[in-house]
Amino acid sequence: MTTATFPDGTILGYPRIGRDRELKRAVEAHWAGSLDEAGLESAAADLRRATRARLVELGLGRVDSAVPESFSFYDQVLDAAVAVGALPARFADLRDDDGGIPLSAYFAAARGDGDRPPLEMTKWFDTNYHYLVPEIGPETAFALSTDRFARQVAEAKADGVTVRPVVVGPVTLLALAKATDAAPEGFDPLSRLEDLLPVYRDLLATLRAAGAEWVQLDEPALVSESLPTTPQRLAEAAARAYTVLGSAADRPAILVAAGYAQLSPSAWAALAAAPIEAIAVDLHRGAVPPAVDGLEGKTLVGGIIDGRNVWRGDLDAAWERLVALRNLGAAAVAAGTSTSLQHVPHDVSDESGLDPRLASWLAFADQKVGQVVALARGLSQGRAAIDDDLRAASQALTDRRSAPGVRDGAVRSRAGGLTPGDYRRVPAREREQAQTAALGLPVLPTTTIGSFPQTPEIRRARAAHAAGRLDGEQYREFLRDEIRQVIALQEQLELDVLVHGEAERNDMVQYFAENLDGFAVTRNGWVQSYGSRATRPSILWGDVARPAPITVAWSAYAQKLTAKHVKGMLTGPVTILAWSFVRDDQPLAETADQVALALRDEIADLEAAGLRIVQVDEPALRELLPLKTADQAAYLDWSVAAFRLATAGAAPATQVHTHLCYSEFAVVIEAIAALDADVTSIEAARSRGEVIADIRNSGFARGVGPGVYDIHSPRVPSTDEIAALLRRAVDELPVGQVWVNPDCGLKTRGYDETVRSLGNLVAAAHAVREEVAARV
Repeated sequence: MTTATFPDGTILGYPRIGRDRELKRAVEAHWAGSLDEAGLESAAADLRRATRARLVELGLGRVDSAVPESFSFYDQVLDAAVAVGALPARFADLRDDDGGIPLSAYFAAARGDGDRPPLEMTKWFDTNYHYLVPEIGPETAFALSTDRFARQVAEAKADGVTVRPVVVGPVTLLALAKATDAAPEGFDPLSRLEDLLPVYRDLLATLRAAGAEWVQLDEPALVSESLPTTPQRLAEAAARAYTVLGSAADRPAILVAAGYAQLSPSAWAALAAAPIEAIAVDLHRGAVPPAVDGLEGKTLVGGIIDGRNVWRGDLDAAWERLVALRNLGAAAVAAGTSTSLQHVPHDVSDESGLDPRLASWLAFADQKVGQVVALARGLSQGRAAIDDDLRAASQALTDRRSAPGVRDGAVRSRAGGLTPGDYRRVPAREREQAQTAALGLPVLPTTTIGSFPQTPEIRRARAAHAAGRLDGEQYREFLRDEIRQVIALQEQLELDVLVHGEAERNDMVQYFAENLDGFAVTRNGWVQSYGSRATRPSILWGDVARPAPITVAWSAYAQKLTAKHVKGMLTGPVTILAWSFVRDDQPLAETADQVALALRDEIADLEAAGLRIVQVDEPALRELLPLKTADQAAYLDWSVAAFRLATAGAAPATQVHTHLCYSEFAVVIEAIAALDADVTSIEAARSRGEVIADIRNSGFARGVGPGVYDIHSPRVPSTDEIAALLRRAVDELPVGQVWVNPDCGLKTRGYDETVRSLGNLVAAAHAVREEVAARV
């Protein structure tokens, strides 16, 4: 073990897209060909330099290694996979002559390249961040394949800052990986741990040579009970990994960080016994762990500042948890965040449009750094040194509890009067008969998930309207024209069930938040979702109610333009919660029911306006599933109930759709069935239809649309490629059950690729229809 001293306070990571989304603009300019690789590298270096300067200014940089280097061009899991050479064989010819993996190959793995599909994408534990899934098999040849981590350490050193590089740890990298296509059935990537560890040892040596005194290895897999690998096996892997890495002679001091929930008892004991210098534990979502052998020479970093929500929090309670952590007998205790701050926006002070009272209750990334710095000062100077900080936080909590709108008597009375019948529709068979008669759809009906491309013209018109340069009627006429064009395009493409395109929506959650009581929205509160994509989560601070219809006018207008059915498009209650920063002063189930009642009223108004199909999207259903199995049943109960509360008022002839994307569905397939939607569309294209077997094996009996077009890649899938996925679906599922649709909405795509892809989708559906008809 090394003798490096850990700072009294740190964060586990910082937002990396830039305060003004500088990285997004640079990366997308590079993809578009208007910025060369040298220009992209320069822009990224400027952003890293600005981040370091800001963290030093906020007080972290006064001690070496307090500033984490958590930059990524696209995704931290992809960064680690590339560092150890774990790219699938289909990208082999993109390597350098010496076997290294250049930035062009990195982006090809992230986005696809020609006929090479990208790595699969799924949710990072129970967050809305998407990571790229490594593909590892017996044939994967691990080798140090980039010096990017070391170069970033040296870059900071040249600027006078000793940073702590952040790398996904070896156990988590393997635990999150999937087997390559060439791997034998049942192959477990974690079986390659012994082969991977020497490469991590080499990586640590390069970091030390570049000037790193500490390295942070992120191991959140060790807190999860929802991975295919058991917690006991993960703990055993951690024991082996950190015995090997900790025993290396030429390395920085090692901090193993395990956020997002409480470490399993076996993993906690394994890390305590390993020859490493520090362990970071999540004390926001987990309790103070018990004393175990091996802590005597270690630093414990207490994750007492919530890295995932934006509330100022209870600093008194945070301080007490740090005091309890001190009692475990470790050599030192430091204050920290529960996770990386990549899940929150940069700075509350950038939000001049927020109500000042609400703003006083909030802490974005910079404010959370300030909280960590204050608590660290308390650890070094005593509690009296931070009395003012603790008192101010307590006053904000008290003010928040008593503010108008936080509790609304009418909302609570309605929710309190609900009965079991409010959560049930008539039996599915009765609904199916009514819908068949009312809708008259063909076999293998084609549709999209909802949104069409948000063009520069749409964004300019929205900005002009917000700035007062385009009055209300002019803006409404612009949107009506967009809807007319989208309906005409879908009819030209011969889609069967149409959508209005959602041109009026800036975001599938924010749009609803802007029209519901109890929410606030930000102007600059960007949070990375995946790659260059970012969202602005709304802030759900009070009781929720719908003062007026939200989507009805646009959907009703679209329906009048066509004889085909148009889907009304809503975002479901669970997803509205998952993709917002939600109040933490009451159970999520209560808040979900309030949102569900607002959506129930919206569905009733859509039906009254003539809509016969309504889609209530729940892409975050799997995302919020707790990492601990003991908590999962209760979550599934209230999340399913909220969806049913929103939709159960629909008439039998109204077909209710839902949509789920980018998650592993096998563990929640029963909950998906319990939603009782008439049709469920599910992401399937990137995984090449793997979910179809789960659907078949579960006996899922409703309509289902396994996605056949991956919209998160710019690739245009061929008719043959789509038809192959569709054939897999009709071979394994009753043909009358199958719908044909993309994986997700088309908001982020351009019109050229969208039209070509949807044309191929329709052609594939027609071809497979003919094949199915010929079998009869």
